[in-house]
Amino acid sequence: MSEKLSVTLLQKELHWENPEANRTMFSKALASLQEQTDLIILPEMFPTGFSMHAEALAEPTEGPSMKWMQQQAKEFNCAVTGSVIVEDDGNFYNRLYFVFPDGSFSTYDKKHTFTLAGEHKVYSAGEKRVIVNYKGWKICPLVCYDLRFPVWARNTDDYDLLLYVANWPAKRVVAWDALLKARAIENMSYCIGVNRVGKDGNDHEYVGHSAVYDVLGERISKNWEGEFIETVTLQKQHIATLRDQLRFLQDRDAFHLD
Repeated sequence: MSEKLSVTLLQKELHWENPEANRTMFSKALASLQEQTDLIILPEMFPTGFSMHAEALAEPTEGPSMKWMQQQAKEFNCAVTGSVIVEDDGNFYNRLYFVFPDGSFSTYDKKHTFTLAGEHKVYSAGEKRVIVNYKGWKICPLVCYDLRFPVWARNTDDYDLLLYVANWPAKRVVAWDALLKARAIENMSYCIGVNRVGKDGNDHEYVGHSAVYDVLGERISKNWEGEFIETVTLQKQHIATLRDQLRFLQDRDAFHLD
């Protein structure tokens, strides 16, 4: 078990519907890392941008982007996570991969498809939340629109870290900022959101605001709007001390999701 967990956030502009160009871009970005990290976090649909052209862009379950993630995990001896357009058994999914340093992986399919953009008409919704165990840390990975649904994120598993990968547009970035902070506070966990920047092929603008919040909702990362890479170290003792002192999670409501 590791008392500390170093996480690296990559906030980048994505090449629209060009997986090869995006993988090359992220490879170059990662090559500039100056310090060891435990977890690399990429945006939602990092190979393509938030596209509804799944039929043309979908990869198989262990396709080029997932294999690229395995290569990066091995090269940097760390975990890598981000979401990819995947076709599985005749259905399309916005699938998050959490790839471990040895190449093994866990997956989470985005539960809340973004109806405003018609995502529900193209992609099948996931049905199960996933808790990843990594270096003694319990991590709950979710995707973009999931951020608006606190019941789905509720900390019933005593996880340590809640993370969101996203393509969250500039016009609603105030909600992004507020909800990331709220999810940290209400779940007494670290909360991380990694967003993209730039414009996509639909002329939607993204300004980033990727962030790391601690158990009390204090921002412990810098406030970036352009492209950047930042590594932040999380402390297990921070979680334990405040949960023991405040005991808010002990008063949470009991419920289960059907």
